[in-house]
Amino acid sequence: MTKSRIAAIDVGNDSIKAIFGKMDYELNIPNIIARDTEDRPVIGIEELDEKNPLEGIHIKVHSPALKENNAIYRIGHLATKSQNATELDPGSSKSEEDQTLIMLFATLALDAARAENKNTFNQTKNVIDANYTLGTGLPLREVKEGKDAGYRSRLVGNVHQVEFLVTPKYQGIKVNIKFNEVKVYPEGFAAYINLVMDNDLKIINKELIDKRILIQDIGGLSTDIAVIKNRNVDDDKAQGFNLGVSESLEAIREEIRTKHGVELDSRMDVVEIITKKNDRNHIMVKGSRTSVHDITDRILLDLAKKEYRLLRNVWQKNSQTEICYFVGGGAIVLKEYLKTLNNNLDGYNIDFFEDEKESIWMMANAYYKLISDFARKAEKQQEAKQPVKN
Repeated sequence: MTKSRIAAIDVGNDSIKAIFGKMDYELNIPNIIARDTEDRPVIGIEELDEKNPLEGIHIKVHSPALKENNAIYRIGHLATKSQNATELDPGSSKSEEDQTLIMLFATLALDAARAENKNTFNQTKNVIDANYTLGTGLPLREVKEGKDAGYRSRLVGNVHQVEFLVTPKYQGIKVNIKFNEVKVYPEGFAAYINLVMDNDLKIINKELIDKRILIQDIGGLSTDIAVIKNRNVDDDKAQGFNLGVSESLEAIREEIRTKHGVELDSRMDVVEIITKKNDRNHIMVKGSRTSVHDITDRILLDLAKKEYRLLRNVWQKNSQTEICYFVGGGAIVLKEYLKTLNNNLDGYNIDFFEDEKESIWMMANAYYKLISDFARKAEKQQEAKQPVKN
């Protein structure tokens, strides 16, 4: 029987968060791609094998699931240096974008190619045959529209190949990716699972179990508000909105470029300026420390007001709600603005995760808990079917 490795992957609009195996490996890669040619110029080619593969992901992707097949891409940090770099646009559907699949396949290939996995997958010369049991998710809005079934069908039953081109350590390696199983979870449900259960799906937050809860997950391109009642997500009342932080981050990036002449590589650079511990909302302009507080405050406060309006509307329709948890990368960016608005306006019972990593990795952690539980149960069923030896 082919070995299948567990993968839990949150294809976030700003970055990919992935957990593999028995939580033995994590990946976090900016969700940025750029079309490229086969031979990219490298300074110091002889040092290529000493560099971190994540700094130079250069691949060709072959998959029947893609609209543009056999294309070559720079991925993540390397893509930020390209003039033609693309990030997911507001209004796009994660389930229908090639970029979502390209990032997913690249992330899996980066795990499969690691030396630590040489006994997990079969390798013939430079070709690795990798099999994964994947847990991932889509925004609530897309799941309610039934797009999860189509997304899953594009993954299962096909072979997806990633060929590493001029990539440190992995140059010349091809990874054939197959899926033993793919589970696509709604993001709001996943956030609830992560709040109340541990890795074995045992309840850890008993005080939350029977509460009426809202979970407002603010992402790059969308906001999901899950309504939790009687230990379940109320599918009818849960809502997804085409509102996220990406457009505001892009506006900040553009205004910094126009006003200060400073080019920032990606939205992640903007997030770092907004959230860093020291010198928050400051950039260097011609070597001088310069405040961009006026730009960030104006744009982010405007977005926070829109997010707060969503909260107010959903809470009014679910008046017996006891608490709302804000999660996701967008919640970290908007936390102080939302707290201030709430104190000055309605005074709802709201909460944030002080541990920023926990908030950002919440979806990936939830997918890991769910897919691990599925794999354990599948393994037990398989064992039960085995004939008893005398």
